[in-house]
Amino acid sequence: MDVPDLIFALAGAGALLAAALPRVLEQRPFSLPLAFLAAGVVVGLLPVGLPELDPVEHGPFVEHAAEVVVIVSLMGAGLALDRPFAWRRWATTWRLLLIAMPVTIALVAWLGWAVAGLPAASALLLGAVLSPTDPVLAGDVQVGEPTDAEESEDEVRFALTSEAGLNDGLAFPFVMLAIALAGHGAVADRVGGWAVEDLLVRVVVGVVGGLVVGRLLGRAFFRARANALRLSEHADGFVALAVTFLAYGVTELCHGYGFIAVFVAACSIRAAERSHGYHGVMHGFVEQVERLLTAWLLLLLGVAFADGLLGALTWQLALVGVLLVLVVRPLVGTLSLVGSPAGRRERVVVGVFGVRGIGSLYYLAYALESAAFPARELWAVVGFTVAFSVMLHGVTATPAVSHLDALRLRRARWWTRGTPSDEQVAREHV
Repeated sequence: MDVPDLIFALAGAGALLAAALPRVLEQRPFSLPLAFLAAGVVVGLLPVGLPELDPVEHGPFVEHAAEVVVIVSLMGAGLALDRPFAWRRWATTWRLLLIAMPVTIALVAWLGWAVAGLPAASALLLGAVLSPTDPVLAGDVQVGEPTDAEESEDEVRFALTSEAGLNDGLAFPFVMLAIALAGHGAVADRVGGWAVEDLLVRVVVGVVGGLVVGRLLGRAFFRARANALRLSEHADGFVALAVTFLAYGVTELCHGYGFIAVFVAACSIRAAERSHGYHGVMHGFVEQVERLLTAWLLLLLGVAFADGLLGALTWQLALVGVLLVLVVRPLVGTLSLVGSPAGRRERVVVGVFGVRGIGSLYYLAYALESAAFPARELWAVVGFTVAFSVMLHGVTATPAVSHLDALRLRRARWWTRGTPSDEQVAREHV
């Protein structure tokens, strides 16, 4: 059997499934990522002559494939958010980023060292790699299409979307710290250089790069005097990809964090003319591209599972992944939101549904190309944790969020004594 022809056939089948399955699985406790991950395992087990897929051997391919999926999804997340940026209105997000994420990194690093016996730098890398939540695989618990209403998003969907949009970039300094600790030379010098360059300068450059690109392009799209430059009037959705790659590439060339820049650029373009229908056009195109790329990448991950990705997994490593998903993230995420606008049930749901995913694959592949770590063991535990999260959250997300929606609707009806608007329902905290 001709392998390239087989790959083309599988890619086509995956694309068709990516188009059809969302309608089939709608309102069912079975997510699209779970379906593609399972399909990839099945394909990998079939005797069809596919080449073995080893992420250790094909690290650069995995790194760049995951990189593209993540930046496309970050653009979609930023364009989808209706709530304008403000420190108080984003209070839930800041708690998740500044409290929940660093504590999660520390606890997972400690578990990796104390339970799984990983070296300190590798344990820190594991915590950093598994800390970001995923804007790609958590569609069931994130905001939908952009709308004109600034208060149409409930606290759970907004918190999980905005958190995922920013923590993919903010996890990078901790990955770089693990790489620095795995290097050679005086530890104090390496940590000092990391604090200045990776923690401070690159974060600032990422934010500034995203703001500059987003504001310049937003002004051109909606207010340019020349009709040819006022792209919002032409409704070309692929322009969102141009913004994505431009913000990412320019910021990385300036030694900033491109993940942060893409999300900030998307939010800036959305703020340039918040109620314009062009945001829906761009978001719809990005969502389609994201769904297609995610389907292909998850099929490949499933094939890698069938080819022995979990071969180096020990029960200690598996326990670290299970504890992260079932204990660490739910507990830390929920406690970090005490005193926030979210209600009690909402805090629990936000804490529980911190889905792990494509960003973790990117960070691990990037780190393994940059320093010496126990690659097989780390790929095994990260792959296991992502699969466990996809399976658990894929089955429970839709029922949990639907239950919260029903509680909000019931409370809004009681307060309005009639049929409440979407904004009135979203403002209820349960």
